[in-house]
Amino acid sequence: MVVDSAWASLVLFFSVLPDSTSAEGWRLGVHYVIALVIPLLMVFRRKLPDLTVYLAGGVGLLQVALGVPVAASSIGYLVFAYTGAAFGTAWTSRLCLAGSLLAGPLTLVRFPSGYTDDEGIWHGQHRSTAEFLLISALMSTPFILCWAWGRLTRVRRAYLVELEDRAARLERERDAQAKVAVAAERARIARELHDVVAHNVSVMIVQADGAAYVLENSPQQAKEALGTIASTGRQALVEMRRLLGVLRTSDTNAEEYVPQPGVEELPELLDQVRTAGLPVDFATSGTPRELPRGVELTVYRIVQEALTNVRKHGGPDVHARVAVDFGERELAVLIEDDGRGTTDEQLAGGGTDGLGHGLIGMRERVGMVSGSLDIGPRPGGGFRIRAVLPLKAAH
Repeated sequence: MVVDSAWASLVLFFSVLPDSTSAEGWRLGVHYVIALVIPLLMVFRRKLPDLTVYLAGGVGLLQVALGVPVAASSIGYLVFAYTGAAFGTAWTSRLCLAGSLLAGPLTLVRFPSGYTDDEGIWHGQHRSTAEFLLISALMSTPFILCWAWGRLTRVRRAYLVELEDRAARLERERDAQAKVAVAAERARIARELHDVVAHNVSVMIVQADGAAYVLENSPQQAKEALGTIASTGRQALVEMRRLLGVLRTSDTNAEEYVPQPGVEELPELLDQVRTAGLPVDFATSGTPRELPRGVELTVYRIVQEALTNVRKHGGPDVHARVAVDFGERELAVLIEDDGRGTTDEQLAGGGTDGLGHGLIGMRERVGMVSGSLDIGPRPGGGFRIRAVLPLKAAH
C-alpha cells in the first residue's frame, strides 16, 4: 500500500494541476471528483482488487458518458487493467480485457479531435473506417499490454506457489519415508538382538546349570561346560559388536557389520544345541545351491529361534528334528519336536517368557522375503514350525 499510495499521489498531483483539463462549469467539479476517486482506489487495489476494479470501471464509463476529460486518470485505468488480470477473479480479468479492447474506440468516439468556433459550429477531422480502427487499436494497445502483464504476473505467481507446495509435499514425503526407514531398521535390529541374545544366553544358562550340578562329582564335565559358556559368550559378544557397528556407523555400506550366518552354518548351530543337551536330527534334501543373503539369514534365524524355544518350552527328554528341502522354486524349512508344545497365550505373544516376540520376529523375517510360515502343534504331540521361502528357478 505504501508503493501504491506513492503512485496514487503522483496521479493526483498531475490531475489537479490548473492546466490539467479544459473543462468548465459543472464539468470542472466532476473533473476534480474523478481526479480524487481514481488515486483513492489505487491505494486499496491490492487489498480489494475486484471491488476497486469495478468502481474504477464505473468511474471511467461515467467520465465517457459525461464527456469530462481527465488525462492523468488514464494512468490509473492502466493500473486497474493490470490489477484485474493479476489479482482479480476470472470474471474480473475477462471484464478488464473487454474494457481494454473498448478503451480506444470509446475514447475516440466520445472525444473526437476538433474544435467549436464562435458561432457554435464544430470543426472536426473526418477519418475513414481504416483510420478509425487503426487509431482505436493504437489507443487500446497500452491497456491490452497492461492486462497481458497482469496475466503473466498471475501465472508466474501460481507457478511459484505450485513449486512451494511441491517442495513442501516432497519434504513431507521424505520425512515420512525416513520415519518408515527408521522403524524398519529398528525392527530389524530388534530381531537380530532377540535372536542373538535369546539363543546364546539360553545356551549359557543350560551349561551353567549343568556345571553347577556336576561340579563336585565330575569336575571335568563342569570344566567343559564352563568352556562352552565362555565360547558362547564370545560369539554373542562378537555379534553384538557387529550390531553396534551398524548403529554407530554412518556409512551406507554397513552390511559388513551385520551377522550373516546361513544354511552352511546350521551344522555348527546344531552342534552347539546338542552340547547344551538337546538332541537334534538334521536332514537336507534336494540339490543345495547358493541362496540370496536375505534367505540365508532368514533360514538360520528361524532354526535358531525354533530350537531356542524347544529348549525353553519343550520340557524334559525332548527331541527335535530339522529338515531343509531345496526345491526347484522354493526352500522349505521344517523344525519340529516331540515335547509338550506351547500354550495358545504364548502363540499369541502374550506369554511373559518372550516366545511371542520370537514368533513375531519369524513372521517378519519370512514376510520380508515374501514367504509363508506355518506355526502350530504337531500331530501326535509337540510343536511344529514350517517356513516356505520362494527362490528363483535353478539353472
